[in-house]
Amino acid sequence: MTGGSTAPAPSRSRWILWVLVALAIGALAFAIGRFSTFAPAASVALPGTSSPEAGFARDMQVHHTQAIEMAMEIYRKTDDEELRILSYDIATAQASQKGEMYDWLVKWGLPQSGGPMMQWMQDADGHAHGDGGVLTAEEARVAMGMASNAELADLSAATGNEADCLFLDLMIRHHQGAIPMAEALLDLGSEERALAVAQSMKTGQTAEIDAMQAMQSRLACTD
Repeated sequence: MTGGSTAPAPSRSRWILWVLVALAIGALAFAIGRFSTFAPAASVALPGTSSPEAGFARDMQVHHTQAIEMAMEIYRKTDDEELRILSYDIATAQASQKGEMYDWLVKWGLPQSGGPMMQWMQDADGHAHGDGGVLTAEEARVAMGMASNAELADLSAATGNEADCLFLDLMIRHHQGAIPMAEALLDLGSEERALAVAQSMKTGQTAEIDAMQAMQSRLACTD
């Protein structure tokens, strides 16, 4: 009796289909629940485009971009293992922070650029630069401790101990420019995650300055 042996097949297929549909619906419901958990409450005001948080996120992304470039340059060619490890740590940590700050602006519905660099700091006691007016882009980059194009070219051309020492000099100055920016956000900001990141930057880069100054002594770098 061959007819009876094949009858259950359609029923089994329908059962599998319903299981798959149920699983898909369950997964969708879970995902919606997860997204709603992370959605900001309607009563919480997001940082605006002229807020300290937005200015910090924009300026620090520019700052981090150069740090990553310099760190990867020395990582590729240094023979000093300690410096290689430090440069890798700087590059990866700052790439992660840069990505997070980019995401902040996306979540806040704000453009990735806007307004003169460092203008957001002018209201922070002890953190304003110059006469309190708007800095030019070049003045802002100098105040932030950033390397010039000529210095970047020198780093690219240098080799051996010369390259190691030049990197340390440039990165120490770079970090020293970032710390006042983090302190300004800690003074002016209110968004919890941004404040946590600013504090982490201040603590981490202060420790890295100490480590790099010790390397300068070990490598007999001179000014």
